[in-house]
Amino acid sequence: MHKQKPSKAKQVALSGMLFALAMALSFAEGSLTIPGLLPGMKLGLANVVVMYALLFMGVRQALILDVLKALFVFLVSGPTGGFLSLCGGLLSLAVMWLLYDVLPWRPTWFILSVSGAFSHNVGQLIGAGIIISSSLSLYYAPVMLVLGLVMGALTALILRALLPALEKLGFNIRERRPS
Repeated sequence: MHKQKPSKAKQVALSGMLFALAMALSFAEGSLTIPGLLPGMKLGLANVVVMYALLFMGVRQALILDVLKALFVFLVSGPTGGFLSLCGGLLSLAVMWLLYDVLPWRPTWFILSVSGAFSHNVGQLIGAGIIISSSLSLYYAPVMLVLGLVMGALTALILRALLPALEKLGFNIRERRPS
């Protein structure tokens, strides 16, 4: 049986809800003080929303959410935070999209999420290097990359755990299959 495509109004409403969720998660994690995290390090909980969009709605919707998320960070944290969010988000999305839609094999959610988190941190390190015009940001690399691996695993687990609740709320939880 062919499932009907959701209406434009439903897609816009879902996009708005996802953006609101991403903003709330970003704001909440910005309010958290986690012992052991260096300045500027965050858990990346809003990336759960972007990964959902990629897996269930497509790369275009994930890109829109990524850009809106960076704009929100820009408004809340300033231009440096917004730029770093954009650098990390775009590289992360590009890597996950290549793995999910372009390669002939489909990675597990765990691999997809860890690759996305890892590349998000690499994108932020590159962005920081551009801002300070120096390779000093690379001193952060070992810690950022380990944190990316841990948080990537957690992102995949959180998304998997949220799917039953999302389904009850009417969200699509059937992975789209790229052609």
